[in-house]
Amino acid sequence: MPRFSIVVPSHGVAGRLSLALDSILAQSFGDFELIPVCDGPDAPAADIVAGYAERDSRVTPVHSPPSAGLAGARNTGLRAAVGGHVLFLDGDDILVPGALAALDARLSAVGDVDVLYVEHERTPWWEGEPTNPAAPLLARTPDGAFSPDRAPELTGVTLPAWSAVYRRAFLTERDIAFPGDHFTDVGFGGLVALRAERVAALRAVVVRHLLRRQGNRLGLPGEHHAELLDQTELVLTRAAEQGLSADRLKPLFEQLFAAVLKTAAHPRRLPAGRRAFFRRAGALYRRHRPAGYQAPGGSLGVQHRLLAAGSYPAFRTLRAANRRALRAAALLPRPRGLRTRLRYAANLRLPLDRNLAVYCAYWGRGYACNPAAIHAKARELAPHLRSVFLVEPDAVDGMPKDVEYAVIGSRKYWEALARAQYLVNNANFADAVVKRPGSTHLQTQHGTPLKTMGADQATYPVVAAATGSFARLLARVDRWDYNLTSNRHSTEMWEKAFPGAHETLEYGYPRNDVYYTASAEDVARVRKELGVPEDKMAILYAPTHRDYATGFASGLDLAEFCEAIGDDYVVLLRAHYFYDQGPGRGGGRIIDVTGHRSSEDVCLAADALITDYSSIMFDYANLDRPIVVYADDWDVYRETRGVYFDLMEVPPGRVARTPEELAAAFRDGGYADESATALRAAFRERFCQFDDGRAAERVVRRVLLGEPPESIPPVIPLAERVPAPAATLVRS
Repeated sequence: MPRFSIVVPSHGVAGRLSLALDSILAQSFGDFELIPVCDGPDAPAADIVAGYAERDSRVTPVHSPPSAGLAGARNTGLRAAVGGHVLFLDGDDILVPGALAALDARLSAVGDVDVLYVEHERTPWWEGEPTNPAAPLLARTPDGAFSPDRAPELTGVTLPAWSAVYRRAFLTERDIAFPGDHFTDVGFGGLVALRAERVAALRAVVVRHLLRRQGNRLGLPGEHHAELLDQTELVLTRAAEQGLSADRLKPLFEQLFAAVLKTAAHPRRLPAGRRAFFRRAGALYRRHRPAGYQAPGGSLGVQHRLLAAGSYPAFRTLRAANRRALRAAALLPRPRGLRTRLRYAANLRLPLDRNLAVYCAYWGRGYACNPAAIHAKARELAPHLRSVFLVEPDAVDGMPKDVEYAVIGSRKYWEALARAQYLVNNANFADAVVKRPGSTHLQTQHGTPLKTMGADQATYPVVAAATGSFARLLARVDRWDYNLTSNRHSTEMWEKAFPGAHETLEYGYPRNDVYYTASAEDVARVRKELGVPEDKMAILYAPTHRDYATGFASGLDLAEFCEAIGDDYVVLLRAHYFYDQGPGRGGGRIIDVTGHRSSEDVCLAADALITDYSSIMFDYANLDRPIVVYADDWDVYRETRGVYFDLMEVPPGRVARTPEELAAAFRDGGYADESATALRAAFRERFCQFDDGRAAERVVRRVLLGEPPESIPPVIPLAERVPAPAATLVRS
């Protein structure tokens, strides 16, 4: 039997789960079993956990459906545990180095205790000093093992489940489990403290809890806050049945109702039903108030007395003034120009237009990318919606004639943003845009991240300087309701880079649907539009932007490259979209397609791709055509920009470091040989998970039509997908 069983629920924390698991497996004390609890075998965390289980026999994952919540996940892990003592660690927390050795030593010193309470550190996700909220409480406890009667303030309800270690036999013999769906730590901590006979404390930090930027899920608005009263009633009822002494009942009562009053006074937590919540809380207060109880002094005491009297109007008045001032400041729109501000503010007071959807791509560059693909599918599946595309003035001429648009900054632009029910963007809307209650914001992204993004850029000075205010960036993230991903890697990285309360949709990128729906005739048409000769193979060269460079400068002499590989090829040059307004480049066998509206068309036309570190490689891989990575400055790029994985270890095909190596790969056919094909297959398995030709349909049905998740078409397995045919290259 292992000394410890460590239960780690993983729902919603796939991006940080590895940190938690690594912190456990790196402990110097190794006598433990690690029980990750995944939503199911296909959940985002399951792939991560499976790798750990293959490498370490101490890792034994179990499954608990998301509908069972945190309580269900922990109870599932507890039932599977066989260790002498149980720890419950959240999937975004870590065990500090030496934690298990310290726990083992303390348990050996104090003997057979039911609960060992420990300190924990709450670490701000971005900046600020860590806090140790358990330290003052544990500092007042006796040395050695003691009866709970000797520490009446230690009620358990103010400590999270991961701030203690529990003797497994104590939990099972007394049939103690995590109750309810929400606020389960309150109920569990109270029940444990009521039933424990012998406890001890370790005055040292064992767990480091990383505070989420979006806050605790329990702080979000919703009806679930009524469950705080369920947990309060459960604990106080058990205390009454047990005949808890007055010395212990008083702090238990005060700590529980401190949480209740905090919720009652917080309008965002209770958008509806505040009066019913207050009425029920008052009834509980009067029923369980200890005999002779004296309310505390000051403002808190006033709240106690109002709750006891059931005076909700007076309680509401007491808390209202400051809330109104804060709310007015938060809703003040700030687009430029007084007339525009006033007009926008007026439109914000009008009802949302439930049939209006607003789209924008690349900060208004035109009709492109995921927003355009979603827009097209919405016209088919949701024709009742009016759709408006937002574009810069110089992009108007490139808009399709049958697509309604609004020029950014115009009166129509601000009216549409103020009234739209649905807002779809692959970047972000302007800072001045207000997230109206009831509106739906969909962030589609515009690539799979190899380079660091969002908040992860903060540690790279060159990139951070160009990014601007991270606070403003994350304020924009707060407007998102949904975030789209095309593979599990993106799911994990976006969670770290853009922390927020939005829901992740693993539906694939709608812009990539065409890679599975286009026909040979479509490919031929695009090649003709781009000027690709019928008897030539087209190589797409698509380098990415360098944050440390000024302007566009290809790292490859394309004229020399064309000369070196022979007359059978032409090169399609597509510079990063930052440079699509520059003068044309190339000539002869070099066709500049940087300004072409659709990168998807360009990819369809190409028989092979050469790129460096551009995310286009992840999209192009859907076509299952050869890819060559030209990595002449990988070390500089990795150090300056920051990357999420080593592309040189898992490339999508051949890697060339010099122009000579690159040319040789095309002269001798190595770019498409068996080795390159095997690398591409592994790359596609990892990064083409959800792109199957039906992503746009899934998005429209879920986001714009409101269909339930279970009715959304499933992703077609990779082996069953048939990519669009290449023009001149026969795939093996």
